[in-house]
Amino acid sequence: MNNKMWPILLLLVGMGVLLIPVDTVWAAEELIPTIDIQVGGGEESPDGTATTLQILLLLTVLSVAPAILLLMTCFTRIVVVLSFVRNALATQQMPPNQVLIALAMFMTFFVMAPTFASINETALQPFLAGEINQQQALDAAVIPLKEFMAKHTREKDLRLFLEYMQAERPATVQDIPLTALVPAFAISELKTAFQIGFMIFVPFLVIDMIVSSVLMGMGMMMLPPVMISLPFKILLFIMVDGWYLVVKSLLASF
Repeated sequence: MNNKMWPILLLLVGMGVLLIPVDTVWAAEELIPTIDIQVGGGEESPDGTATTLQILLLLTVLSVAPAILLLMTCFTRIVVVLSFVRNALATQQMPPNQVLIALAMFMTFFVMAPTFASINETALQPFLAGEINQQQALDAAVIPLKEFMAKHTREKDLRLFLEYMQAERPATVQDIPLTALVPAFAISELKTAFQIGFMIFVPFLVIDMIVSSVLMGMGMMMLPPVMISLPFKILLFIMVDGWYLVVKSLLASF
């Protein structure tokens, strides 16, 4: 179409829009559904206000549930080690991220099963039976998590956060504040995961060095060493049953 025809075409379309009857426009607007939200009744019904606040608190907890899963369970250590395995093999996106995360989640549920069972027995079931209130249930649910995190947290990391917040030395695990225990547990898990990842990287690094030396000796400098070493690394990983050893090492670390 000629560029000179565009202004004429736009003018015709604009005139057509202006010629639409007003009644048709109002009818179209009436077909659009409306949403009416009313907030009130707090002074007349305190119980209703309390229920609303509980719902908002529940939605807030659900929004931070991924962070709870990442920082208060063994998920961090497992997913970092599995990522190290994939990077050491240099297989790019194999296995895919979805597979690694799903495997890490199910391993997390497996390792945390005793802790979750304790929470269910001491907090959830009594709360559902009406034996304890919501605050008592939350206090009882935190105790098994604190015991698990304190068991795998280095004293040095925990002391760092306690000294920063100028808190007294806790007498028992239950006295440790979550604001200090959770970040201390997270950095302890990261250090342990990196230590395991370093041990995984060493044999594959040796294979890369051997392949690079052989290619340099043969004068094949233009051939990428990764292309040649990748089949040997996969073969070594299969021969030693690598996934079994990695998962076994992760379970033994807990």
